[in-house]
Amino acid sequence: MIHVCSLARLEETVEQTGARHVVSLIGDEARVARPPCIAPENHLWLRLHDISAPLDGYIVPAEEHVADLLDFVRDWDRRAPLVVHCYMGISRSTASAYATVCALNPRRDEATIAQALRRASPTATPNARIVSLADRLLGRNGRMVAAIEHIGRGDLTAEAAPFRLDLE
Repeated sequence: MIHVCSLARLEETVEQTGARHVVSLIGDEARVARPPCIAPENHLWLRLHDISAPLDGYIVPAEEHVADLLDFVRDWDRRAPLVVHCYMGISRSTASAYATVCALNPRRDEATIAQALRRASPTATPNARIVSLADRLLGRNGRMVAAIEHIGRGDLTAEAAPFRLDLE
């Protein structure tokens, strides 16, 4: 199972869930301290910002970032939960959690996964660029993008509450 949270709730979420793998989606402006129980090889830090188009001074999510994410989650043994976080737990992390479930369940319907994401988090607003890149890399032919567009923007909040997204 996948747990999604903000940077502020990372250590607490890892401790409460027993996670042994972490994906961090934060640019270099924030200090990410790997929780002590997470082995270095089980922590993927994708240095990128929450933007969908290039912007001076910021790192736009790129195909290499999403490819690294997909490789990392495919190597995850699933014996313990995975925690995915970004700064607020709203956009980069929710897009990555959605992409992870799609990658690990190639026959599962994208709309069903997007609806499960919405039920799990009313504030989830997945980063459109990450979703689009994952859609292309996974050969989902626009279905991931359409499913996320269908659930719409989440409720506004300063920081999302941690939530769980099941793989099945």
